[in-house]
Amino acid sequence: MIPTQQQESKATCLCCYNLLRFPASVSCFRCTVCDCVTDLTPLPLAQGASSAAPLTLQSAQTLFNDVKTDEAHAEIVIHDCFSKYYALNESFSNYSEANLDTPGVALTDVREAYRLIMLQGPKLQRAMMVGIDKLVRRPGRQLVRKEDIRFLMILLECPMFSTHGTNVEVNYYHDILARILGLTSCLSNDLHHYVVNWFARLPLSVFQKRVGMVNHFISFRLAQKEGMTENYPSDWATRSAARVMALLSAANGHRAEQLPMADFYNTVVDYINLYRDFQIWQGDRTGAFAFCQYPFLVSLGGKMQIMEADAKRQMAERFKEAFFRTALHGLVTDPFLSLRIRRSALIEDSLNQLQSRHFDLKKKLRIEFVNEDGVDAGGLTKEWFLLLVRDLFDPQYGMFTFDDDSHLCWFNPASFENTEEFRLVGTIIGLAIHNSNILDVHFPPACYKKLLGHVCGLEDLKKLRPALGRGLEQLLSYDGDDVETVFCRDFVAEYEAFGEVKQVPLVPNGDRIPVTKDNKQEFVDRYVNWVLNDSIETQFTAFKAGFGYVCGGNALSLFRPAEIELMVCGGTELDIHGLEGVTEYEGFTSSDRTVRNFWDIVNAYPTEMKRKLLLFVTGTDRIPATGIQNMAFKVSCLGEDSENLPISHTCFNQICLYRYSNREKLEEKLSKAVVWSSGFHFK
Repeated sequence: MIPTQQQESKATCLCCYNLLRFPASVSCFRCTVCDCVTDLTPLPLAQGASSAAPLTLQSAQTLFNDVKTDEAHAEIVIHDCFSKYYALNESFSNYSEANLDTPGVALTDVREAYRLIMLQGPKLQRAMMVGIDKLVRRPGRQLVRKEDIRFLMILLECPMFSTHGTNVEVNYYHDILARILGLTSCLSNDLHHYVVNWFARLPLSVFQKRVGMVNHFISFRLAQKEGMTENYPSDWATRSAARVMALLSAANGHRAEQLPMADFYNTVVDYINLYRDFQIWQGDRTGAFAFCQYPFLVSLGGKMQIMEADAKRQMAERFKEAFFRTALHGLVTDPFLSLRIRRSALIEDSLNQLQSRHFDLKKKLRIEFVNEDGVDAGGLTKEWFLLLVRDLFDPQYGMFTFDDDSHLCWFNPASFENTEEFRLVGTIIGLAIHNSNILDVHFPPACYKKLLGHVCGLEDLKKLRPALGRGLEQLLSYDGDDVETVFCRDFVAEYEAFGEVKQVPLVPNGDRIPVTKDNKQEFVDRYVNWVLNDSIETQFTAFKAGFGYVCGGNALSLFRPAEIELMVCGGTELDIHGLEGVTEYEGFTSSDRTVRNFWDIVNAYPTEMKRKLLLFVTGTDRIPATGIQNMAFKVSCLGEDSENLPISHTCFNQICLYRYSNREKLEEKLSKAVVWSSGFHFK
């Protein structure tokens, strides 16, 4: 007799999301990847809950008051509650329905209960962890409603995942945490929306610990598992943790008090083959996990590595094409982007030569000034950037406007310059990133958001033009019915063009349409869009195209706007001790009296004076995007004691001092040189 073929069903594991086949007749299945059991129908209450009762802070306090007389009973109660879905999911209720503001759990009570458990000693802690392990291996039901996932919010508060112990204990705790993260990561998009809102409402200190805990788990997973830095694309636990980090990153964007983006960087990720990871992400054919799917985990230095490697790949492809073309004509290919610039025609020469070398823009830049000796070891390139930026952003040149309140510049809607010059500015910004040069430019965050295709709004306008932003905000917040008479505004935008105020209708016949209570939101939206988009569309399109010539490609999408700004303008955090640590000396040693006095004086300077010193020596008051440890800084000796002031060579980040006779004289001469400097020193 031929046996009938058993019918099969397919479903995904609720922990690792692996697609599994199983007999259609079964009510549950065990995952062959993460070893979790998925129940297709909820376990009966009696089987799932047994006699375990939900905990409250009061019942936990009572239990622990009696723990010395009956420790075994306390261990059983804790184990049973934490091992049974129905008991734990109903524990620590705040008597509210789960909604976007709360999971229905009194999380402050949860933290206090955990604190009490941590005080009881290892036996009770182990009873809890064994119970949690049992629960997360088989929750006993599908997690489909917001009320179903309260237990996950309780478990994510557990401090045991951040404690130290033996290797066996740490591995055990991380195995449990892997399943908690797995269950959280595999929730539906609707439930993730709730989780993000709950995360966003955590106190900052708790939220920071949550980010640190999940990030540490990723580091542990990559570092402890042999070969994991190569095999991580197939590791379900790493993928789950990255997904939860994505939820935390989204929550951070909704917080009033946000963590800096560097808190999300994972330094261990920098040790994997990032360009291979980038290629996996670009291909995206196998569905394999790649960290580039979660770029907030990749440090700025790591992203810059990827961009550089991708640029080299693009250049290699172009080189092959150019090789065959030049071989036919016997030409030699220049490995550099070499520019010969006349100082008297700086913008013209730069524009013409960059246009003609369009396919070479991803090569390393090398500058030669006509009729001047010198080989470009980086100093001439830096001087070219500084001079060109100074000319292009000069208000007299008319390409950009400057706001007196924000001290930021924006594209001039009334500019007479052709689009090629705006394209040149974009190319210069891209070349500065590609050649690791900091520029003294002051664009608002909106510029970098637009480069990445992000939408800008009123908050961005407020940073660019604070007075206008405040005025529009006041209009929106005004509740009276007499908006028309109080504000006297029509659907018209205003801007200044060479001393004359111009008006532009925001809608057809806008000069005859008053702003009222009913249409004020539309007016503000249109005004913001006009300032940030419509009025400068031609200029910005050219600027973006020029930037894309150098930095275009999929690698650019890995960056956040703030990271692009950091690469262009450098960082603001000054670490004088760090700067001292990377300084090189010429004619001095680090122990010379003049050098010791110099650093004592600089360390004692107020912050503003430290910035002026940095500006005096380097031409910018910013540090490299990747940190002060990657900054070149040199202190050189000009000779014996003198009445002359110190000088600087900004092109080489070099300050030159005399061996002044005493500390007071050095401080006087140095301070005068710094304060009297204009910010541009080309010596």
